[in-house]
Amino acid sequence: MQHRTEVVEAGIARQVELTIPAVAAGEASGRLEACEMGVETLFTGFLAKKHRNARTLVFHITALQDIGKD
Repeated sequence: MQHRTEVVEAGIARQVELTIPAVAAGEASGRLEACEMGVETLFTGFLAKKHRNARTLVFHITALQDIGKD
């Protein structure tokens, strides 16, 4: 999953970009497979370690909603 945004920190605009592994299960999995590339999508979920002793985080998608084209 990739995320790009601009935020203001201490009065200064800052570009933020993030790439993180993501997984979806159940109904969210089916909806994710049907997602069209290039469509801006709002994802809801949580971050968890990849496995108990891992340092790597994975975003677990629990819901998603198309919010428009790029």
